[in-house]
Amino acid sequence: MLDTISIAVDPRGVATLTLNRPEKHNAMSAQMISELTQAAGQLGRDDAVRVVVLTGAGKSFCAGGDLSWMQDQMAADPETRFVEARKLAEMLQALNTMPKPLIGAVQGNAFGGGVGMAAVCDVAIGVQSVKMGLTETRLGLIPATIGPYVVARMGEARARRVVMSARLFEASEAVELGLLARAVNADDLAGAVEAEVEPYLSCAPGAVASAKALVRMLGPTIDNTVIDGTIRALVDRWETEEAQEGIGAFFAKRKPVWNSKV
Repeated sequence: MLDTISIAVDPRGVATLTLNRPEKHNAMSAQMISELTQAAGQLGRDDAVRVVVLTGAGKSFCAGGDLSWMQDQMAADPETRFVEARKLAEMLQALNTMPKPLIGAVQGNAFGGGVGMAAVCDVAIGVQSVKMGLTETRLGLIPATIGPYVVARMGEARARRVVMSARLFEASEAVELGLLARAVNADDLAGAVEAEVEPYLSCAPGAVASAKALVRMLGPTIDNTVIDGTIRALVDRWETEEAQEGIGAFFAKRKPVWNSKV
């Protein structure tokens, strides 16, 4: 029984994987992370599935980490934080390595981990009205576990434009940065996604899986060493006074001490 996501497969073998917490802007809870990991494995092993479309229910694609999940991390010891960060990292890698084409249909805003979810897609199409942003540094945190996928998608030079500043950007800039392949009107999103899906239906599924693995091998290395490094970086950052201040300020609905904006 899936509570935070839904999966529907059409007769052609096109699976739609939907983040289904619209009332929470599809923020990633511990349960959603677990269910997404399971779904990636299930869809990857299903010979009847040819293509997977990842999207969100409601107004947002994914708002990043769930607030209650963040509060739990605030109260946890470093060992527990490491375990929870690994679950998030393993979910992202499961989607990234799933031996099926993964097409992102970004129908709403994506922040923090939501940008990471778009980055693990083989191609992502977004609506022109969406806003995106890697907002972690506003909280004294860093986009650690999503970092390898974001940098692989953008390249280092473009990632430097948005990873550190936490500024929001529109769909047109997301295309320029390489996060989105196209930005379209909301009414055109389904057709644009279908245009990405349809060619795969005439390709040999095994060859598609092998080609995806080949491209990943030739691209930036995202292996256990890299993933472990991102987990450690995140856990270390959670221990800082800045993180305590930033997250505390967020929940108290006040500015952190470093925010000098009028």
